[in-house]
Amino acid sequence: MTLVRELSDFLKAKKNYFIPGMILLLVGCEAASDKNIGQTAITKWQGNKKAAISITFDDGIVNQLTVARPILNKLGMPGTFYIITGKVEGSGQGKFIGRSKDEIIRESATITTNTDNFFERASLIGFTGTSEGLDYHSTAGSLFESGKIKEAYEVIDEAYSKLRKGELKDSDEVVYHDNKIDTTSWNDYRSYAAEGHEIGSHTVTHARLAVLDEANLLYELQQSKADIQKNLGEKYTFSAECPYGTENERVMQYATTIYPALRNRMPAPYLEEINRSGDLAPGASDKEYVQWQRGPLTDTSMEMMQSWVDTCLVRDNIWLVLVFHGVDGIGWESKTEEELFTYFNYIKEKDKDLWVATFGDVAKYIRERKSMEISNTVKDNSIEINLSSSLDPKVYDVPLTLKTYVPGNWKNVVLKENSAQSILSVLTLEKDVAGSYVEYTVSPGISQLVLMDEL
Repeated sequence: MTLVRELSDFLKAKKNYFIPGMILLLVGCEAASDKNIGQTAITKWQGNKKAAISITFDDGIVNQLTVARPILNKLGMPGTFYIITGKVEGSGQGKFIGRSKDEIIRESATITTNTDNFFERASLIGFTGTSEGLDYHSTAGSLFESGKIKEAYEVIDEAYSKLRKGELKDSDEVVYHDNKIDTTSWNDYRSYAAEGHEIGSHTVTHARLAVLDEANLLYELQQSKADIQKNLGEKYTFSAECPYGTENERVMQYATTIYPALRNRMPAPYLEEINRSGDLAPGASDKEYVQWQRGPLTDTSMEMMQSWVDTCLVRDNIWLVLVFHGVDGIGWESKTEEELFTYFNYIKEKDKDLWVATFGDVAKYIRERKSMEISNTVKDNSIEINLSSSLDPKVYDVPLTLKTYVPGNWKNVVLKENSAQSILSVLTLEKDVAGSYVEYTVSPGISQLVLMDEL
């Protein structure tokens, strides 16, 4: 706009020069700039970046914390770790809640598995003490979620038949994700949270939630949350991931009443959700936000992984959610330390345009932005901005980045936020025909701001 004013002044001084087309253009630009003064918007991503990336890990595998976490720390990037709380000493352990086990087993001899007893039997079978019992639970769950209900019933019938014949060992052991190497303590998790990482729930035992009855489903969700709240605090009960990436409607109905955000699903009219197996291209959606989940497997090439990052930079609405499991030979579909080092550095090199944040923080930012109402009052030498939101700032605590248009003759701007104040530089971009502006970050709960010209 500086060039516009200089040309305008020149033309006013040289009255003999008459260029109608140019005069109309200049007047139009000047008017547009004046009209936009005071207009304020929250940028799509914190820091007005082009995209957001969340680096998440499932299962609380020790190498995620001892190998991957230090790489993230060195680069100054936070991660989200969804942990199986039943593996952490001092937590509620996996257990079957319900009728007598012996009664259920005896009943299975005369009544085949059906819609009335399937959830109860599928809940119990995983606690019969062997990995084979857990396999039956997992197989039945997978079949059920894929719509093969009859086959799921048959698997459970086979499992109980073996129990009755003594072919399936019956004991009180818990074998869900029972990895003796995973010895991470709550003290460890407290220190990791203090580093800026998010620790979230991945349930108590990593069961197939879709085939649990109500009592056992609620225990998996609620006990895990209670242990995290007790040991880490309310802040870390915001987001969760239900095992196997389930999107089962019944599970989601329960889980969304217990956790404010789920990596599985967060339905919203402005959000497109593409899960790990989804083949929809993020650019095919016209929604304001696209949560694009990608799960690097052992054989996923570095070129493919880097292409996901590159795709984020050609649009302005992509939230890339990376889902890792095994690290350096421990866990499902393991990636090596060298691969993670290369990949995370690739992301870091582009941090000018990428906002790398925990899953919970990005979810909060989007909701805060969508819920915020903004009004402004423009005075001779100041702009007053009023903010209001229905969200609880104690929960939705992620700072927002605002952009406000200011008069073109302002060079530096004083931002007054309660009793604090700071100096902002005025920015101009040729592609932003709306005028000069300032960008600044506002703490949650702030209801009024004042911008003033630094005279």
